[in-house]
Amino acid sequence: MQNNQQTHYDAKTKQLICRGNWDINCLSDLQALLKTIAWPATGDVTLNGEAIDRMDSAGAWLLHETRFALTKKKLTVRQEKFTPSHEQLLTLVENELTEEPVLPTVSLPPWLASLGKRTVNQLNEFQAFLAFVGRLSTEALSIVFDATRWRWSSLAMVVYRTGYEALPIIALLSFLIGIVITYQMGVQLKNYGADIYVVDLLGLSVLREFGPLLTAIMVAGRTGSAFTAQLGMMKLNQEIDALDTMGVTPGELLMLPRIIGLFIALPLLTMWSDIFGIVGGMIMANSMMNISWYDFLHRFPHVIPLRTLLIGLGKAPVFALIIASIGCFQGMRVEGSAESVGRNTTRSVVLAIFFIMAADAAFSVIFSKLKL
Repeated sequence: MQNNQQTHYDAKTKQLICRGNWDINCLSDLQALLKTIAWPATGDVTLNGEAIDRMDSAGAWLLHETRFALTKKKLTVRQEKFTPSHEQLLTLVENELTEEPVLPTVSLPPWLASLGKRTVNQLNEFQAFLAFVGRLSTEALSIVFDATRWRWSSLAMVVYRTGYEALPIIALLSFLIGIVITYQMGVQLKNYGADIYVVDLLGLSVLREFGPLLTAIMVAGRTGSAFTAQLGMMKLNQEIDALDTMGVTPGELLMLPRIIGLFIALPLLTMWSDIFGIVGGMIMANSMMNISWYDFLHRFPHVIPLRTLLIGLGKAPVFALIIASIGCFQGMRVEGSAESVGRNTTRSVVLAIFFIMAADAAFSVIFSKLKL
């Protein structure tokens, strides 16, 4: 400390005579000392380092900052009588502080490597999804014969929310779809005088394809996203961890009631959708092609076999399992922040709709091979 107090500025020779230790231990004292110096307005200033006993990077940084501040005042600064080791340290610090940092350049992988990476990531996620479904299936088998472990209140609530509360929007959507299909087909059939065949086309398209498919897509956007968001927020709030701590598995308490509830509700919603789709088509056929309600209802059971309805209803449980399992899986993969909830919710809806379409295409091929 005493040596550092001998560091002083000689106004006659315009020299900063540095003495003692210029290191991290004396840095605050040296900074305070330099602030008290009355530097000249113009001319040259010399930094004399002959009497410095020891210097580390902190002292070298302070000398560099002092020199930089004097240079900004339009003063010419010279360094004299520093030992070679001190000169080397000053040069090293100056280079580190003045050189622009060179950021590493990241070259984008070629499109084939990028495609391969995305494919591997998708396969890994699909493998994790299969493992998730396997664990849930094992857990479902363990409680299927034990009625005391069934969450009846949770199951009833899921059926109410996914089924009963969805009735108005499903009815409106199906009614409008029936109107649109009848109008589009009716325009073409009128050109050939085959108006009555609109009953055949409407019944086949609504009962076999549009009813179950559009209902599943609507439920995927409404219910699948809700499953993901609910489970995701519970995971962020560490409620899932709390259940594990209490010895209650999230699958038994949270996921199985949702999956089973939607498994029950979606076929009923599909039947509801079929009814309003046919009603919408019947109203349009009556107003556009003058097909009376009696003629429509009289022809309908003769040209539309019962298996058409059963095929459409048979798709609904499969669609329900797809929607519920993907929604729960994506909800359990939420991590980090609320942004992850939104991202996984979107991903849940997109994947559910994609697999619904894929499953429907597979059903079409299978039924075609079976001549159904």
